[in-house]
Amino acid sequence: MKVAGVPYRSVWREGERVGIIDQTRLPYEFHSLRLAHVDEVAHAIRSMQVRGAPLIGAAAAHGFALAMNQDPGDRALEATAELLAHTRPTAVNLRWAIDRLTKRLRPLAPAARADAAWQEAAAIADEDVAINLAIGRHGLELIRAVAKKKGRVNVLTHCNAGWLATVDYGTALAPIYLAHDEGLPVHVWVDETRPRNQGLLTTWELGSHGVAHTLVTDNAGGHLMQHGEVDLVIVGADRVTASADVCNKIGTYLKALAAKDNGIPFYAAVPTPTIDWTIRDALREIPIEERSADEVIFVQGVDERDSPARVRIGNEDLVAANPAFDVTPARLVTGIITDRGIARATRAGLANLYKQAA
Repeated sequence: MKVAGVPYRSVWREGERVGIIDQTRLPYEFHSLRLAHVDEVAHAIRSMQVRGAPLIGAAAAHGFALAMNQDPGDRALEATAELLAHTRPTAVNLRWAIDRLTKRLRPLAPAARADAAWQEAAAIADEDVAINLAIGRHGLELIRAVAKKKGRVNVLTHCNAGWLATVDYGTALAPIYLAHDEGLPVHVWVDETRPRNQGLLTTWELGSHGVAHTLVTDNAGGHLMQHGEVDLVIVGADRVTASADVCNKIGTYLKALAAKDNGIPFYAAVPTPTIDWTIRDALREIPIEERSADEVIFVQGVDERDSPARVRIGNEDLVAANPAFDVTPARLVTGIITDRGIARATRAGLANLYKQAA
């Protein structure tokens, strides 16, 4: 996508370094970083300078390339995998990328590993772009169908599942971008998505692309649905099970409940690497990241002089919990929009789609 007319991906190679967009500074400042060491990539993932399941995987792949530049030995390879695996536990794309890189690099002589790692990281990034564009094309059909019946289409989304969360295009936002570019009258209700306020990233993206949107509080979605202001809910995902249970940013489950109660279609836009075919019990087996309570107790923004500000919203002794994700059972999900097509949100639906596409 473009920022001020300049095309960007969210991770890229720059010589022997890796470029990223520092998402912790958005939407107030667009700032890119150049990472020279795998430890910096691990920090970027952990601190959410890069975030979003597909981007985390792509960034980790580039981290391998940096590590192999410094030391391509067997111990360094295993240490890199271990370091990156412990950055964030919930998004399955991270483990997928780590497994792919280690499988590719382990059989090679150390002298060949750095070049191979760069090539594999580039391949993962290019594949992600193609995958997201395919998701966009499949999801576009849903928006077209609503537009044909109603004219303007109101989509509600949660968290940020746009190009900032992937290498380009995004997952949940990809169909919206394509619909806008086609001239369809689409408007997006954007959940603020506390406590990290990733909804602000979505508003920044949509505004940059010229897509009509309105920011709402996390608790407003049900009200909007009751009053006929939402036609579709499309969210991303950090992990989807073979049974089509959807693990996504905290608060997604509540949106799905409200959508079910109001008869509104609820879709998750999911790249193939985000599907975890090994999980049988989503509630018990998916590791839910518990992040710092400070993310709840403190809010960040800018003051009246547009200077960065961090404000505590409670007393010093306030106790807070901060689970970062929840699981939406498949029974609440209308369908899974993948790069291979749209599947019914059932084990048979996903299996049939992937059997047909194999």
